[in-house]
This record gives sequence, structure tokens and C-alpha cells, in this order.
Amino acid sequence: MTEAVPLLSVDNLALEFRTRGGLVRALENVSFHVGTGEIVGIVGESGSGKSVLSHALLRILDSAGRVSAGRAVFNGLDLLAAREAEMRAIRGRKIAMIFQNPRAALNPIRKIGQQLEDVLMQHTHAPRHDIKKRAIECLEQVRIPDALRRYHAYPFELSGGQCQRVMIALAIAAEPALLIADEPTTGLDVTTQAVVMDLIRDLVRRNHMSAILITHDLALASESCDRIVVMHAGHVVETAPTRALFATPRHPYTARLIGATPHDCTDVRTLASIPGSLPDLRAASLPLCRFSARCEQYTSACDQPLPLAVFNQHHSVACHTPL
Repeated sequence: MTEAVPLLSVDNLALEFRTRGGLVRALENVSFHVGTGEIVGIVGESGSGKSVLSHALLRILDSAGRVSAGRAVFNGLDLLAAREAEMRAIRGRKIAMIFQNPRAALNPIRKIGQQLEDVLMQHTHAPRHDIKKRAIECLEQVRIPDALRRYHAYPFELSGGQCQRVMIALAIAAEPALLIADEPTTGLDVTTQAVVMDLIRDLVRRNHMSAILITHDLALASESCDRIVVMHAGHVVETAPTRALFATPRHPYTARLIGATPHDCTDVRTLASIPGSLPDLRAASLPLCRFSARCEQYTSACDQPLPLAVFNQHHSVACHTPL
């Protein structure tokens, strides 16, 4: 039986930044895919390249950034080679993004309703006389109470959780095929985090969207994602269905990440950590395995080009000494 063509397929993506301190090789040989209706988590420590990857896909990189290799095919179109006019038709309409800091991402001097109407007029064919009604419906869809009142509010009049719901409303207004959520619960209390993630999952399923959840929180990813891509220092080190990844992590870094995830800890001394730190991506000579200096499984073979070990059709790991 032939598998369906993925909605998004990223192959051997490489990205670098030119800085005063030197060339930063932020991403290297990044490959993964997102199926139709699938929620894929991208996890890893801060600095692993998760957010810059999403910016590369939407072509909203800082001017110092440059994609040096690879493809990112979305619905048959290579996003990295597309003309800017084609990308304008994609951003917000076909691929939408929820950014990390919702209060900073919202325009502070425009009312919430005006910002929703801007998106609807730009990215949908809704009749002008129905725009306000549609904007209020978007607020209701993300479970904002008293939607008409919030329609007339400014961002500073809303709580952090309400601002995040508004960001979600802006993202889904044009009914995109792919939703990218970049650390959508950052800065929110635990209760609000749960509400926001439940809302995102419900909207993805109900609207038949696909989604990429970018997070450093493995517990959050385990509850929300069908499949997880683990990143370390700009490399994809492991990809697997969520249940398989947590049951049998194959890459030493993945095992360490899972071990460092807090559970029912009553004593801070029981919390695990990953020794060492990420390598300096400005270094003239980076190890082929960027985790090797921190890895208990290290052997001299790890200094050779990384193989991609496939344990079954859906579980792969880039490692010479998989667990």
C-alpha cells in the first residue's frame, strides 16, 4: 500500500547566519515530514534550532540568515525556492504561525477586532459586510468569553492567556492547512497552558489541519503530538511516533531529555540534568555528531559521518551507538 504524500516534506535543510563573531551553522541536514491531519512535535533544548527552523520555512528569517541547502516542499511547492509573491499567498492563508510572545506579536495600538479583520480581508474571500461577524466568530471559536467586548479591546486590556487565544484566532482565521505553534504556552501558568493546548488540539482536529508544535517541554509534546522530531544543536537526531519514542528512546540525547523531564518530584535533588552544554556553532570545526562531547556512548566511530539507523518504518535515529 502506497503512503500518502506528506503535506510538508523538509529534506536536508541547512541554514547559516553571518555574524560579527563568525559564521553560525544553525541548521544542518534537517529532514522530517508532516502528514495531513498530523500533529508533529519538534523538541530540544533552547538553542537547538527549533524556532529558526520555523522561520526558515516561512521565509521570515533575519537578514543575516541564509538557507544554504535543502528543500521544503509544501503541497508541491518548494517554499525555499518560491517567489516572494507565492510566499505572500502562503503565509497566513495556507501556513499560519502562533508566535512565542503573544502580547509582543499583537499590534498594541490596534483593537483586537481590527487586527482580526485585517487578516480576514487579506487572506479570505469573506464579503466586507460579514467581516465583523466573522471576526467575532473567530474569537468565539477560541473560547474567549464576551467576544463582542474583547473585539473592541486593545491587547494591553487582556491577560496573557487571552492574548494567546487571540493569536490562535488570528492564525486559524483563514483556515490554514498547516499551523505552526512556536512555544505557545511560554509565560503562561500551568492551568492556562493546559487550556491553550487543549484548544489547539481541538481546533486542529475539528478543522482538519496539520500542526507543528515547537517546544522544549517533552511532557507537553507527549500529550499533544502524534510524532516527535528531536533536535540537538541544529541536527535532527531522532524521529519516532510519540509512544515509541518515550517507550524506547534510541538516541542517547533523547534518553537524557526524557530523563530530565520533571515528573512527580518532591525533592529538587531528584531532578536529572544533561551534563555539558551545546557546542559553539561558530567553531571552525564542529564534530560530525554535535552531541559527542556530552555523550556517555561516545566511541571513536562517532567521529565518522553519521548514519541514519532505521529501526522500523517510522523510527529513525542519527547515531553510531544507538541505545
